[in-house]
Amino acid sequence: MELSVFNDGSKDKSMTIIEKWKVKLEGCGIPVVVGGHNCPSPRGVGYSKNQAIAQSSGAYLCFLDSDDVMMPQRVRLQHEAAVRHPTSIIGCQVRRVPPNSTERYTRWINQLASDQLLTQVFTSHGPTVVMPTWFCSRAWFSYVGPFNEGGRGVPEDLLFFYDHLRRGGGVVRVDQSLLTYRFRPDAATHAVLESTIWTHRVHFLEERALQHWATFTIWNAGRQGRRLYRSLSEGARRKVVAFCDVDEKKIKKGFYCYEESQERPKPRVPVLHFRAAQPPFIICVKLDLTGGVFEDNLRSLHLQEGQDFLHFS
Repeated sequence: MELSVFNDGSKDKSMTIIEKWKVKLEGCGIPVVVGGHNCPSPRGVGYSKNQAIAQSSGAYLCFLDSDDVMMPQRVRLQHEAAVRHPTSIIGCQVRRVPPNSTERYTRWINQLASDQLLTQVFTSHGPTVVMPTWFCSRAWFSYVGPFNEGGRGVPEDLLFFYDHLRRGGGVVRVDQSLLTYRFRPDAATHAVLESTIWTHRVHFLEERALQHWATFTIWNAGRQGRRLYRSLSEGARRKVVAFCDVDEKKIKKGFYCYEESQERPKPRVPVLHFRAAQPPFIICVKLDLTGGVFEDNLRSLHLQEGQDFLHFS
């Protein structure tokens, strides 16, 4: 095993800590490679990850953020999985600190079924295995990568994840909690604008799913559903045959008018009760927020995720 550390222009005591651990780890037989730069400004997360990989020599890559803690068995268990799945990103379950910081997100990370690791890649949560848990072969990373080096405000992990899927990569999760995943309000991920991520998500949804569907229904006639409709390309928008909902007021009105459209007459999309609507559905309802009511409604239709519906919440 080898540890590769890249210091992206830190002005704090990072190098002192790194040098201290370098002595300890090399005393245990683990080589430590340290790189960095003295530029006045950081070059960004994508650049730093690429540099840490470039200066390392291992056949497999195990990613770890500086503020997270991994369990002793992590490398062994994820390596075993990577050998079995050489073109997959291997993740794991996590323990969130503080425990109540992102409860819904943490449940989603840890409880997705194996098939949902591929069907729920369009949601606002991002990659279905979180980046600090990633493990993969160097060969596969080189085939997909490198990370985007656009710097602050670029969702480099999401973009890499999408490229990984485009190249036929799989997603596997070791179902053990192998990482203490810290929540920090000042983390670099919070510098990425929601609108930036939204745009990437919509484009990926159109590319991977909507281009293969003749028509579809948007589940949610409210703000998020209408926003998705307006964000779609003209071709994809024409495939929307209806919105569906449970809100009696929206259903009673009977339609949504796309006021911003340049078309005349302006498009009017029917609003139906979800039981009267036809799949496939793009679901813009957030999971785990209605006390199970939405999930029960969806299950009652006996649909297959990935074929009859996709989550975009």
